[in-house]
Amino acid sequence: MARSKERTFGQVIRERRRQLDLTQEEVARRIKTSTPYVGHLESAKRHPSDKIVTRLAEVLGLDRRELFFLANPRAQALLSIEPETAQNSAWEDFRKNEQLRRIHNITTEEMDMLGRVAMMGEVRSPRDFLYILTTVRHAVGR
Repeated sequence: MARSKERTFGQVIRERRRQLDLTQEEVARRIKTSTPYVGHLESAKRHPSDKIVTRLAEVLGLDRRELFFLANPRAQALLSIEPETAQNSAWEDFRKNEQLRRIHNITTEEMDMLGRVAMMGEVRSPRDFLYILTTVRHAVGR
């Protein structure tokens, strides 16, 4: 399936079935479904369940993961890790915003504490750091 990105799920199924010299009826029997259903998969009139994708991969000797992504192209986009962008992290935006730090009288010690918070996980916006700082200030009575 090296060129599978150029082909659809149905095309891959049909091509591989023909390579193996199998009829739709034979494939249907092996994956425990009907012959018309296999035809509908090949012509993109039906969408396969995960169970059918797994069975097809086994019967046709295809990579299950690649076949799953062919059947579910939007799933790949959801699962793929986005490359690092040129945008700064929320921490970098917050750290570099001297005006914001002056307005809220943020000390060096508080910046150190917020830096440790930033290392604990993703903070989505600089404003979130203000919320965290305000919460900490209230907790320690400042």
